Order: sequence, then structure tokens, then C-alpha cells
Amino acid sequence: MANETAFPLYWPKTQKRTRPGDRSENAPFTVGEEYKHERQVRDTVTAEVKTQVVMRRRTRAVSISIAVDRLDDQLRRLDAQHAVLSTNLELRLNGQPRSGQREPEDPGAAVYFTLKGKRTVLACDKWARVADNVAALSAHIKAIRSVENYGCGEVEQAFEGYRAIEDYTAGIPWRRVLGYKDEERPDLNDVEKRFRMRARDVHPDMTGGAATQMAQLNVAMTEARKELGS
Repeated sequence: MANETAFPLYWPKTQKRTRPGDRSENAPFTVGEEYKHERQVRDTVTAEVKTQVVMRRRTRAVSISIAVDRLDDQLRRLDAQHAVLSTNLELRLNGQPRSGQREPEDPGAAVYFTLKGKRTVLACDKWARVADNVAALSAHIKAIRSVENYGCGEVEQAFEGYRAIEDYTAGIPWRRVLGYKDEERPDLNDVEKRFRMRARDVHPDMTGGAATQMAQLNVAMTEARKELGS
């Protein structure tokens, strides 16, 4: 949990990133507000023109403060503990993202929390605004919570695939993860070939402990590149 920083963004190692050019500006997350509108109405009997005030409703893009409030509400309903929202927005003194900032280059958002004793993470960078990605996390939790309404499963089962596995990826020498002896000195090309070979065997699309093993391989490959000079 030590790496789960609220600022800057700490993205889960096993989740793919959205390419910047593929992020959408047209997020569906809005808030509604009512406002008074005056209109001229002609009485059909007297032909007298009167001013009538009606209430109308308009929508606007969700703000970061509203998005965070929505996320906090869903986490509370989920009975999640020790939540950490991680983004590239600077924080206020209360630890929440400060409103009115310019959008960071990386607008991704990740929320880490404990559910029934298991550390879990959800992350989103599909949208071009941080607020929209935070709102997406809230909407996703709300959708998962709805599974209990159908009586076919429990929320904990639905969240099982989102467990945070960083704790299992650190501290193992990259040579051991990739199958080398501690004294071996392979070149980077050989390491990358072995990484690709092993990644095919433990890709997260497979069953069992493949996600954890894939995370270990990714961390090992990063460490290997650092040591071997790439």
C-alpha cells in the first residue's frame, strides 16, 4: 500500500493504458441544474401578453468535486475501507483533488480500497478529463453493486478480478522471475526473448494465477532494462 499515492497518479502495473490519441472528449457524465426562464405568453381570450416564469433544466460537465463526491458515496455504499484516490491533480489540504486546475497530460484515475480484507484497485483513463475518469470509477462501482439485485452472485465475486497485486510483484530479483541464475549475465535481447516466451504462457487472459505472474514478469522486465542499459 505504500506506493498508492494520491498524487501523483500511481497506475496499477497490470492494467493497460489508453493511448492519448484514443481518449474521448465526449464523456457521458454530467450534472443537471435548474434555472428560471421567462417567456411571453398571449392569453387566448383577452389577447393580453403576460410574462411567465418557468423552470428549465440544463446539463454541464461533471466537476472534479462532484465526481469525487459520487465516488465517495459509492465506496461508502460498498463498505470499502482505506480508500485512496490517485490522480495527477494536486491536492488541497484535506487531501482531495483541487478544483480549477488545468488538465494534466495524463488524466488517468485509480482508486485503491480494501473490500472484505482484500486490497482492490479500479483504474480508468478512457476519458480526456480527470473528473470524467473519476466519475467513470463511481459509475462502474454502482453497476457492479447492482449484481446483487439479481440474486446470481455477490459483489465480492464481481470485484475478484480487480484485486491489487502490487504486493506480490516487488522484491523478487528479475533474474529469478525470468528463470536465470543469480550469477548469469544475459544480454538484453536474450532477456526480451525470454520475457515474450513466458508472457505467452502466463497472459492474464489465461486462468489461475496468470495475472500475478504477468505482473511479476512486467516488473522483472522493467528492472532488467534498467540494469542492462535500455
